[in-house]
Amino acid sequence: MSLDQENIPEQPETQQPVPPEIEPKNKLADGVAKKAILFTLNLVIAALLVLTGYFSHKFLDRYFPKNRPKQVQQQAIQQPQRTEQKIEQTTEQKSGPQPLTKIVQVDIQNGSGEKGIASRFTNFLRARGYDVVEAKNYKVSNVPRTLIVDRLGNIQTAHDLAEHIGVADTNIIQQLNPDYFVDVSIVIGQDCYELLPSKESK
Repeated sequence: MSLDQENIPEQPETQQPVPPEIEPKNKLADGVAKKAILFTLNLVIAALLVLTGYFSHKFLDRYFPKNRPKQVQQQAIQQPQRTEQKIEQTTEQKSGPQPLTKIVQVDIQNGSGEKGIASRFTNFLRARGYDVVEAKNYKVSNVPRTLIVDRLGNIQTAHDLAEHIGVADTNIIQQLNPDYFVDVSIVIGQDCYELLPSKESK
């Protein structure tokens, strides 16, 4: 080895410089990604705020009707009233006398002492489909209240007849007799002018 070679100092290994273009590109990519994330988060927050406002409005509108316009409040008040009126009308229709679905045989006995009253009841009931087979005087002529007498054990038929002529249910009695040829007997009392056959004939 020569002296010249020994005295030459070793040159340190040089690191290759990073190209100046790479570093700015990385920073630019990071900035774009952060902006995209922030934009997405802002959109999500805005959507959540809109949904929260919508459901809050629905909740308040449903459970606090004072916030509604007056017209809506009036409609909400009127609807239950209309429903109640419909229920009342339906009840009245159902509570009225129902048309006969079978032949009901009736005999009429006048215990009121009033002449011609049995004939009036006969015409009234025949017009409504009852088969009045007989009309005669009762054994006494001072019966205070008109009686409906169930003869064959079908109390519903007696109730229907009482409703047709306006007799209270308390004046329905049962006197079952298999030899009787009628379903129901009517014993007209001194309240005869308060009942429907007399009222409708006036």
